[in-house]
Amino acid sequence: MARKIDIIDGRSALDAVRAADASGTKPQRTDLATAVRYLLQLLDEKAPGNSVEVRVPPFGAVQVIQGPRHTRGTPPNVVEMDAATWIAVATGIEPWADAATAGRIHASGTRADLSDVLPVRP
Repeated sequence: MARKIDIIDGRSALDAVRAADASGTKPQRTDLATAVRYLLQLLDEKAPGNSVEVRVPPFGAVQVIQGPRHTRGTPPNVVEMDAATWIAVATGIEPWADAATAGRIHASGTRADLSDVLPVRP
């Protein structure tokens, strides 16, 4: 299992990404990676399980939500999005439904709607 991201480090990276966005600059890759992984970690803590794989390439992926366990190949329930979209929906800046309708979330499977478990509270 990956090293757990400390709450202070996670919040600091998230603040750095938000500050870069607010100033119209590109966030540091390390801050972006830490912020994405931290929010994935919080989702895993909030909704543990193995029935939905949430992917935020190239930074991370996590299996969450109680249900049938998946062990080989592509999971039947997959959610994938870019880092900016993940940060927006995970923190509540943008509702899940809005990002999904806009086509920025690629979700497949009967359990691939995360609106019941988002936002997480960083």
